[in-house]
Amino acid sequence: MNTETQSQLKLRRACLGVALALLLAACAASAQETPYFITYDHHMEEPGSIELSFSPLFGTPKEGKRLVGSTVEIEYGTTAWWTSELYLDDAAGGGSPAIFTGFRLENRFRLLMDERTVNPVLYVEYEDTTGADRAIKEVVGFDSWRDFAEPLQEARHEREHELETKLILSSNVDSWNIAGNAIAEKNLAGDPWELGYAVAASRPLALAASGRDCVACAENFTVGVELYGGAGDQNRLTFAGTAHYIAPTVAWSLPRGVTLRFSPGWGLTGASNRSFVRFGISYEGRIR
Repeated sequence: MNTETQSQLKLRRACLGVALALLLAACAASAQETPYFITYDHHMEEPGSIELSFSPLFGTPKEGKRLVGSTVEIEYGTTAWWTSELYLDDAAGGGSPAIFTGFRLENRFRLLMDERTVNPVLYVEYEDTTGADRAIKEVVGFDSWRDFAEPLQEARHEREHELETKLILSSNVDSWNIAGNAIAEKNLAGDPWELGYAVAASRPLALAASGRDCVACAENFTVGVELYGGAGDQNRLTFAGTAHYIAPTVAWSLPRGVTLRFSPGWGLTGASNRSFVRFGISYEGRIR
């Protein structure tokens, strides 16, 4: 094994160690706006509230052109136990102009209304996208960097109708939020169920308000880390040969319902893309 490969392995192990340490620390340590891009927790949209978000992603595969994807999200609090969301995706890169790559319809159902040690939520989503979709809202099965190296003008002709389900388990422990998602996704054309996971932990930088109006006070910032990847499929449950990523995250809550989020992420295995950089801006308000 050459020196560069050994260094990469050490870096990946160190990243995994940091992620696991944060997650374990969370178990030992009032949720604010969580900074996650991939992992869902049990907090639902308030009934009658709507959240509008724009989330661009910049990615670097191991070969091929850099990719750019973005998602417009419209989330609505239907009831206290039911949140609905519409995603509109597009992609660009490699000299290709931006193209619309499809939509997703998501519904989340909170199974227990009172706060528990572990709070379960059921997630069901229908996806109508093309192979050019670069939103990368989850990693399942044997997804790899090769899937994103294909030119957009070729990939756009591949049509994908998929059903995605998640079991979301989430806890608030003191100042921490800890969340884990078990993911199963199926191409309705008949492919096997593809499996994946996402785990995350986050906490605000300060618990008590400063007592003065300010934009950059510590209590307005929430920091965390996400770890996510593929787990094979229903015929072969495995982490071997699958893509995995680690991504620190930060959310900055501004006045008037605006939140900014930022997350750099790095691939941890040979099947992973090199890196992602995600941004997010959202606005939350009431329509009734």
